[in-house]
Amino acid sequence: MSVSQVDRRTVLKAGGALAAIALTSCSDTEPASAGPSQLTAAGPDWAALKRGLKGTLIRPGEATYAGAHQLFNPRWDTIQPAGVVRAANATDVQTAINFARNNKLPLVAKAGGHSYVGASAVSKGVMLDTGAMRGMSYEAKGGVLNVGPGARLYDVHAFLDKYGRSLPTGTCPTVGVAGLALGGGLGIHTRSWGLTCDRILSMGVITADGKPRVISATVEPDLFWALRGGGGGNFGVVTSFRFSTVPAANLGFFRLTWPESKAAAVVNGWQKFAVAGPTTAWANLHVVAKSNGTLSIHVLGVSTTGNGAAAAAQLESYVKSRATTRTFAVRTHMEAVKYLGGGTTSPRTGFLAGSDVLKPMPAATITALLGAVKTAARAKLPASAILDPLGGQSAKVPTGGSSWGWRSAVGIVQWYSGLPARPTTAQVKAAQTFITNGHRAVRPISAGGYVNYVETGRSVSTYYGANYPRLQAVKKKYDPANFFRTTYTVA
Repeated sequence: MSVSQVDRRTVLKAGGALAAIALTSCSDTEPASAGPSQLTAAGPDWAALKRGLKGTLIRPGEATYAGAHQLFNPRWDTIQPAGVVRAANATDVQTAINFARNNKLPLVAKAGGHSYVGASAVSKGVMLDTGAMRGMSYEAKGGVLNVGPGARLYDVHAFLDKYGRSLPTGTCPTVGVAGLALGGGLGIHTRSWGLTCDRILSMGVITADGKPRVISATVEPDLFWALRGGGGGNFGVVTSFRFSTVPAANLGFFRLTWPESKAAAVVNGWQKFAVAGPTTAWANLHVVAKSNGTLSIHVLGVSTTGNGAAAAAQLESYVKSRATTRTFAVRTHMEAVKYLGGGTTSPRTGFLAGSDVLKPMPAATITALLGAVKTAARAKLPASAILDPLGGQSAKVPTGGSSWGWRSAVGIVQWYSGLPARPTTAQVKAAQTFITNGHRAVRPISAGGYVNYVETGRSVSTYYGANYPRLQAVKKKYDPANFFRTTYTVA
């Protein structure tokens, strides 16, 4: 049997892929930017900046400006930068940073533009777009991928597939590798190979002083530690990555569904599977509000052994209930990439989302979680709670360290509500109410939030747990004037 076709947006969320950069829940009026926007007395010399770039500078009024500053979520189209620098190389990144700093302009970096809060949009400042920096090369000795920050996930996988290799990532094909990796990076290989950030061997980065650096576990290890999981936009702009790759093996897929009456048992069984299941198996759980007021309960799972049926049976043993429907398929590396991503690209999509990092959930918390989604269903709100497992290799701190603070957690729940491209205030309010209800439901066991699912109205420190004080120290060392700052950055 083959796995039935899954709703595109559900699949895109399945691997926690809308990350990068990390990754939508902002108020109707608050721009996704902060910091100084005043000009120097003479005003910025934009013409000089343009002459100094190998790439391009796009300014308001130019024909390509509207498209140049768009992000994945159309909700942020109204935020207009003073200029968009499409960097061609690391020197362009350096030039843009120096220009913005010298002219007291805010600057934000953009790779894939998938930030949930539109963090790569900036009002009256410089949007530094690294999307053109997407070159890749492969070193057979050591299985190392060299890649630019703007490379999209589909392109990364297609390139590596030629060498029989892969990289643990999320699933959305248009996410930029930089944002995903800097904030952690969850996906179907999280349990078997760890997070995307765990595979980083070294990085090229331009810091706030305009200095280019190449950092690793042995060269400027504190900055390397901070960038491996500390989120994008905090310490500098990464211009290159070296990743340790993994084998591109066939994968066994399974999809299981249960009736709503089994929902509590499924959530409880899923979390037991996340803790005690084999590291070769990954399964994320979708609790979806249906327009008829009921809940859809299904699991999308993968086994790196290729035997999805065995992994499914193990999950069912923890649930103590055989699924109502059970479908299976074996897919090659690229078949899996296309299936999970819904193809080779993804359309711009409106949504609001948030997250909680989960410790073990007692029965009362499970009931409350289901109740939050049920309330949305009764209100006919398109909403989902998507639970991604951790554990396995992701529980281990990689060589060289990592600032990602949730190694001991059971998993991460993403609260997601679809929105039109131009939502009304009432629609945004309804979606935010769902997310707030979700947070409240799991508050007793929530350890914090996932920085690649950053949202408004939440303390920045809650995305980093016990690592936040050390991240603050690294910030003061490499960005003492707090040049890289928005509402969502380490301070």
